[in-house]
Amino acid sequence: MTTNAAEQRTWLFEKEKISKAVFKLSIPTICSNLVMILYSLADTFFVGMINSPAQSAAVSIISPVLLAFNAINNLFGVGSSSMMSRALGAKDYKTLRRSSAFGFYGSLICGVIFSMLAAIFSGPLLHMLGASEETMEPSSRYLLWAVILGAPFAILNVVMGYMVRAEGNTLQASIGTMSGAFINILLDPLFILVFGMKAEGAALATLIANICACLYFFGYLYLKRKTTLVCIDIKEFGFKKNIVSGICAVGVPASIQNLLNVVSQVLMNNIAAFYGTTAVAALGIAFRSSQVLMYVGMGISQGVMPLIGYTYAARMVDRMKSCIFYTMKLSICIMFTLTIFYELFPAKIMGAFISDPDTVAIGSVLIRGMALANPFLAIDFMNVGVFQACGKGTQSLILAILRKGIFEIPFMFLFNAVLGVYGIGFSALCAEVLMTAISLLMLRSLLKKTMKQTNPAQL
Repeated sequence: MTTNAAEQRTWLFEKEKISKAVFKLSIPTICSNLVMILYSLADTFFVGMINSPAQSAAVSIISPVLLAFNAINNLFGVGSSSMMSRALGAKDYKTLRRSSAFGFYGSLICGVIFSMLAAIFSGPLLHMLGASEETMEPSSRYLLWAVILGAPFAILNVVMGYMVRAEGNTLQASIGTMSGAFINILLDPLFILVFGMKAEGAALATLIANICACLYFFGYLYLKRKTTLVCIDIKEFGFKKNIVSGICAVGVPASIQNLLNVVSQVLMNNIAAFYGTTAVAALGIAFRSSQVLMYVGMGISQGVMPLIGYTYAARMVDRMKSCIFYTMKLSICIMFTLTIFYELFPAKIMGAFISDPDTVAIGSVLIRGMALANPFLAIDFMNVGVFQACGKGTQSLILAILRKGIFEIPFMFLFNAVLGVYGIGFSALCAEVLMTAISLLMLRSLLKKTMKQTNPAQL
């Protein structure tokens, strides 16, 4: 690592104006997340052009499996990047190298295992996800390319992006992620429409795109091998107690949070399946469309995690607090503005992906309910991100269980009983309002304890 590179990182984390540092770290991550959701929507858009609810439903049915990738992404990506940022703040470069190597090889091994399990249990898996006789064939073809063959590449490129972002290089991390997404968007119409592969073509495009993203990151690490802090040397990979426990303390709660997201979506699909293929297609399109808002909030919180982790480890409490509250205000303003747009034009958003009038009608109501939750979700994401960045896995686990297991999933069944399929869209709103209050109280407690540890005379 050159002196100049180290000085640039130190300036960004320790001395750069908070607003500039937040924008430098967050904007590339937001752009990356938007492109990621854009390529997810591209699948929905081009498959929707076939105007077949069964093909659109197939994309929705496999969506929870793709979300399950995030459980591994978060275990090794969030876990290792959090530990890397804290090790960087503490100037502990040995731990930094070992944690990045563990994240890389751990995600690779788990990705291969995921593929093997999906291949062995594909039949029962599709039934569990809600595939019917009508949607079984397109769903199985989508599963083959996107999951059975694609899991290792889909997981590895995201984890590598997390690790590159941990050293403060959010731009390169985002370019790597976006390169795969742009390739996916370009290949989608070719495979889906020109070659007539339908939903299967979307999955093949995703596989090729993820392979390309992995190649970009390998190229980056090779070219920057003298300056990058990310280490994928097999010699640094091992099961050192402090490394495994440090990564798992943050990664396991983040992983559980995503597994609960998967359970939530599987339940949503199964509830919608009771109302027919049209309802499943409408839910899938509405969910993916509303994810644009979610990914903006997530991008902001993910972008500043290295700064929060660094300042926490370096005991720069005032700078840490300024970063948290500035970012939170920014996130709320952006999410509120986007929510207004979704509330005003839900039918136009649905109509951009499918022309079937029944699907558009159901989806428009669902979009409105889902969008309302997002300003509150911005606060939730920020608070969870703070706990992850500081290595506080217990707090993030509590928030994850509360959000999905205690609030959102029970609300989903309650609102379905009262409002039918439309109730699914409003379950997250009630959950996020409660989560906002709880997470803010937990954040206040963390900041008080951190200030006491830094300067006992302050409180």
